[in-house]
Amino acid sequence: MTEPLACTVKIEESLEGLARDAATAAADAIASSIAARGAANVMFASGDSQLAFLAELATRSDLDWARVTGFHMDEYLGMAADHPASFARYMRERVVERVHPGAFHYLDGTAADPDAECVRYGRLIEEHPLDLCCLGIGENGHLAFNDPPVADFADPEVVKVVALDDACKRQQVGEGHFPDVEAVPPRAMTVTIPALLRAATVLAIVPEMRKAPAVRDALEGPVSTTCPASVLQRTAQAIVYLDRDSASLLSAPPPR
Repeated sequence: MTEPLACTVKIEESLEGLARDAATAAADAIASSIAARGAANVMFASGDSQLAFLAELATRSDLDWARVTGFHMDEYLGMAADHPASFARYMRERVVERVHPGAFHYLDGTAADPDAECVRYGRLIEEHPLDLCCLGIGENGHLAFNDPPVADFADPEVVKVVALDDACKRQQVGEGHFPDVEAVPPRAMTVTIPALLRAATVLAIVPEMRKAPAVRDALEGPVSTTCPASVLQRTAQAIVYLDRDSASLLSAPPPR
């Protein structure tokens, strides 16, 4: 890396501190949007790394959740919304049934025509410009399901069908969502990187030691699709929340 980070990096002592501070930032962004124009459009990530953050955000009962329209950022092809590994189910159980937003739009993993489903969902996102995008970083550096082989920093699409790489599949197995790599669906729909980063505020919530190599590559390596999250280096409206474990391989605390 030769240029200063455009993003802000915050390193918390614990997962609990990370979740609390990231939830405060998310709540502030939502409240500001509601105050400014009467509504907020928010995209959420799924995965184990988001659990503490979402649980903390759900306690913010002072937010006018009825004015929030929610989205999620990916779904497996062929995945029914009641499957234990479904991201639509994850969102329903951890966001919708807890805070009851005014609307929440789901990707349909069982759509007969996945490309048409991507177009439909992309139009919804374009009709609801994102005020806030809460995302994670995968063990292979992915953002949503934009794995290194398919990531495109100038992607013309809003949502697209992608093949999942083996590292991504191994992460899903390691988190306990599938019994083995062969059981992970080979393809998924994902919101693209430019669409994610068009949000007015981007919060990257990235705890845990297993994410430390990806965090190092994202913040200290070259900006390249070999680590898709490295694009956060150039994303001025992004705040990256780390705990001591996920920040442990950084050569020095980044400038804030």
